[in-house]
Amino acid sequence: MEARPFSRLRRRELPELLRQIHDPPRTLFLRGKADADVLGRPAVAIVGARGCSPYGAQVARMLGRELAAAGLVVVSGLARGVDGEAHRGALEAGGVTVAVLGCGIDRDYPAVHAELARRIGERGLVVSEYEPGVEPAPWRFPARNRIIAGLAAVTVIVEARERSGALITADFALEDGREVFAVPGEITGALAVGTNRLLRQGATPLTSADDVLELFGLAASQAPKPKLGANARVVLARLADGAASADELGQATGLGPGPLAAALAELELVGAATEAEGCYRGVVQPG
Repeated sequence: MEARPFSRLRRRELPELLRQIHDPPRTLFLRGKADADVLGRPAVAIVGARGCSPYGAQVARMLGRELAAAGLVVVSGLARGVDGEAHRGALEAGGVTVAVLGCGIDRDYPAVHAELARRIGERGLVVSEYEPGVEPAPWRFPARNRIIAGLAAVTVIVEARERSGALITADFALEDGREVFAVPGEITGALAVGTNRLLRQGATPLTSADDVLELFGLAASQAPKPKLGANARVVLARLADGAASADELGQATGLGPGPLAAALAELELVGAATEAEGCYRGVVQPG
């Protein structure tokens, strides 16, 4: 494996929020082009299920994009699912994101996210308390989660099963006296069991990025809304009520297969809608 340059912070050099946690790391290794001062900037942790739903992926990416666009650092764990989407959203906005590893600083885990880690390092940082050569192991990830929560004033849980590692991150955040948001989910869905339990225990429901930005005294970045054709506007208005299949959209809008397909292609092209598992969802546009 090619050696990668990294730097390190001793405990006394850690950002203030991270020093305040119960068990701050003795050393934090860093790689990436951003200055270590990034770790002291206002930050939000966004975490959730690895096997997230298309809805969870969309929400995580939207939150990463909008919070980063407003100037916040997005912190997550580079895992599949919600974590990866949060990082991608922040990068799409040209913002800064920090990935916290549960293995040595010279590793990209999971390996499928090696390119994502490289992109994160171009604008932000990849960090770990583990020195080069340390292999990923199950017990290292709960420990990693305390650093994710410790770097952020706010933690957002997007989706979480009953025993999700994201709930461990939420517990660390609560123990540290930080704000915890949870995205409400369907009461019949396994991916919402953890988040709905957090809400029952007093976490703040998250309905939009504005809920988080308000705590920091920030406003959402205003982006120009895409210009859409008449059919695309009709379809998007229907998607505002919730996800729908092409058949359901055709019945609701009265559009034939050709015009409907063209409208959906137009919405996807401008990023106003996404498709996954046969269902289309409208994408919330900033501002």
